[in-house]
Amino acid sequence: MTDLPEWSRAFAGEGPGRSRGLPLPGERRDWAWGGATGAGVRVAVIDSGVDAAHPAVGRLAGSVAVEADPEAEEGYRVVDGAGEDLYGHGTACAGIIRSLAPDVELHSVRVLGRNLKGRSVAFHGGIRWAVEHGMDVVNMSLSSQNEDWFAAFHEVADEAYFAGTLLVCAASNTPGATFPSQFASVVSVAALPAYEADTLVYNTAPPVEFGARGLDVEVAWTAGGTIRASGNSFATPHVAGLAARILSKHPGLTPFQVKAVLHAVAGNSD
Repeated sequence: MTDLPEWSRAFAGEGPGRSRGLPLPGERRDWAWGGATGAGVRVAVIDSGVDAAHPAVGRLAGSVAVEADPEAEEGYRVVDGAGEDLYGHGTACAGIIRSLAPDVELHSVRVLGRNLKGRSVAFHGGIRWAVEHGMDVVNMSLSSQNEDWFAAFHEVADEAYFAGTLLVCAASNTPGATFPSQFASVVSVAALPAYEADTLVYNTAPPVEFGARGLDVEVAWTAGGTIRASGNSFATPHVAGLAARILSKHPGLTPFQVKAVLHAVAGNSD
């Protein structure tokens, strides 16, 4: 693939290549999620908040904000009922998930502010909150470059993996390693052009593992409106939504198994 933007650099050169996926019975995508709507699956959106009043989002099952607090034992505090989207980014991600898996139980975990920036301690706390509250899928269209938090993010990513919580994380839109997108326990995602909403590809040269629709996508935004946007942020909820449908049809699959199914249904898997 050529002429890709920086955020799709994981798929530069010859493209994602061919890969051998699990021999799922019948037509793979139908086996994976055919007829599934996300019912019974709890999905957390760790972001700038989610506007439940937006027609593309609908009802939220819960909303919290995780805020840095040096006086708190863990360095952060959790504020219940904080549902406002301070930027629009989280609403965009929630809308994409809802479009693919309309019956998921959506939870908003706000860790970003009005400038779409946040503290690593709050981001880490948001992941921990999602694991402790039994989320099945966590959409993280953000990542941290703070190397001081490498070990803490690695630890909580492993906790999620073994607890049965699937973390789906955007790779960075700029050069350099970010966390937790680099970790093998996480489903890492980059944006690609010209893909259908329910299509993804597997990258044979990780750490970025999957590519999905994320360029020039119409997404929900503030005040009930929409914008057109590009970036790994918007590819990630496409994969999270498909993962929710897989879990809806096959309850009890572990993160390892869901990742294997995603690999099997990728457009470049034989």
